[in-house]
Amino acid sequence: MKTILNIIWLVLSGFWLFLGYVAAGLLLCITIIGIPFGIAAFRIGVYALWPFGYTTIERRDAGAPSCVGNVLWLVLAGWWLALTHIVTGLALCVTIIGIPFGIANFKLVPLSLMPLGREIVSTDEPFAGRY
Repeated sequence: MKTILNIIWLVLSGFWLFLGYVAAGLLLCITIIGIPFGIAAFRIGVYALWPFGYTTIERRDAGAPSCVGNVLWLVLAGWWLALTHIVTGLALCVTIIGIPFGIANFKLVPLSLMPLGREIVSTDEPFAGRY
């Protein structure tokens, strides 16, 4: 079931989200200061490409720099990315067929708000990254 949902997601919106996050990541990687944010954008892009069957967990070894980076990300980009995912998720939830895709958009909201210090893992092993 996850594969079918991922293929439909990829065709309808995942590919375009992936391209948008990759383009943003390339722009962010132009400066040395933007490289961590660019890597976070690439990570979100890969997750947006194939979201079903994966989840995000908090990395325990992420320290104060990721906290400061998350505050910067939240102020500069995170709030409008999260708002976009919420609006798109609500629009997709209007139809019964679109509900799983709306939920996938809602799964992207926390990651788009604060991507640093997060890890994407398979839902089959959600506690693998903690050890």
